[in-house]
Amino acid sequence: MSELLTPKQVARAIGVSDASLKRWCDKGLLPAERTAGGHRRLPLSGVLQFLRESGRPLVAPDVLGLPPTIGTGEAVVERVRRQMVEALAAGQDERFRGLALGLFLAGHRAGDICDLAIGPAFTELGSRWEHGELAVYQERRGVEIVLRLLHELRKALTAPAADAPLAVGGTLAGDPYTVPNAMVELALREAGWRAESCGAGLPVETFAAAIRDLRPRLAPKVPLLPSRAPSLPPTRRSAT
Repeated sequence: MSELLTPKQVARAIGVSDASLKRWCDKGLLPAERTAGGHRRLPLSGVLQFLRESGRPLVAPDVLGLPPTIGTGEAVVERVRRQMVEALAAGQDERFRGLALGLFLAGHRAGDICDLAIGPAFTELGSRWEHGELAVYQERRGVEIVLRLLHELRKALTAPAADAPLAVGGTLAGDPYTVPNAMVELALREAGWRAESCGAGLPVETFAAAIRDLRPRLAPKVPLLPSRAPSLPPTRRSAT
């Protein structure tokens, strides 16, 4: 699916006239770009954000390559979680994406989608791998599918304010797992934080340097090495 949509596509999907859609763009309610030829194009991420914030339903989601909203409630989320497991195991990128975006468009918070659906689904995928039911490549492929979806949700969130509190995260050497870190970053950005990931498998020295240089309001506890940090009382030799 294209990341840039025509006004006609979006108007048809939402069920409004082309003129109404263009007025929304002129008012800044929907972000739009101009092509080299002067034609208006709407980023998919901006359309998702508009739908979430306005509460407008999608009349024809298939026009945008989007799924219908899935609904709310614990039973719905549990059903989606089971379907996500099968989609990840089979490498069905678009099916997994549709399930997650269906929850998002139904009004579920991105953090809740991670906690209640994606996280448990990925735990089940890992369990199947540990029990020999999946090959390593299937588990690693699932990681890539999840990361692509999290990146798409990140773009669909309202950007945090320039003066919002900063949070930095990452994992230390020996911990290569990127999905949990990306989920935390997404949840914090949804809550209004300027969340930044420093990456996975970082030496403790460079993570401590990041905390010292960026001075975040929130960061994991990381020992500050005496050779790199000023002398502090023992009870304060960690950054939070």
